[in-house]
Amino acid sequence: MISAGIDVGSTATKVVIFDGTIRSMAIAPTGWNPKEAGRNVFNEALIKAGLQERDIDRIVGTGYGRVSLSFIDKKVTEITCHAKGARFLFPQTRTIIDIGGQDSKVIAVAEDGSVADFIMNDKCAAGTGRFLQVMTGILDITLDELGQMASGSKPASINSMCTVFAESEIIGLLAQEVTKEAIASGIVQTIANKMIGLTSRVPCLEEITFSGGVANNPEICAILSSVFGAKFNIPDQPQIVGALGAAIVGFETI
Repeated sequence: MISAGIDVGSTATKVVIFDGTIRSMAIAPTGWNPKEAGRNVFNEALIKAGLQERDIDRIVGTGYGRVSLSFIDKKVTEITCHAKGARFLFPQTRTIIDIGGQDSKVIAVAEDGSVADFIMNDKCAAGTGRFLQVMTGILDITLDELGQMASGSKPASINSMCTVFAESEIIGLLAQEVTKEAIASGIVQTIANKMIGLTSRVPCLEEITFSGGVANNPEICAILSSVFGAKFNIPDQPQIVGALGAAIVGFETI
């Protein structure tokens, strides 16, 4: 039995081929056409697995772009899929923190692995990868450089969670000759504050698994972990957690 999970996110599309273990995976930018991205990344994952589409017994789609995938067998919410994927990678997971390109979410997982509660920020860019993208653009640095600069630096005060107002604050701080290191630290602190705010509205228990593209940055992971006062589980490929969960859902229903 072989299944495929396709997670079409706002920024990246991820696919996992699953046969009880991860057979292959593929990640690529979603771009302007989520339907095409889903098909192309699925084909890439098939090639990596040495399979053809007819070899796949069940295809499950998730993410905001799942509605555009006409070739899938089932659509499942990303909340369910992230819980499934995180528990497969880290079986004792009780909380999932996911920071994606356009949204961030906190998912509370019950002892049996089911979703107990969740909260999602998808109405504004605060606390998302997009927020970091805008902020690093102002500082003219990469996301990796942001994490490196923020590590060990005293954070400058950035009071606004709104991307537009935070942008104005950072421009003002630069005009006052506040160092980029302090501003970078303040930006990461702002993300941490946003996520702490979300976790205050759902149960936040250890173990905590951190997923999404931002989790690729070890310095930012370390800072967030310190703010939360808890160790984070970081997947080797944090972006594929939702796609993995979708593939597991498919595998369990073949």
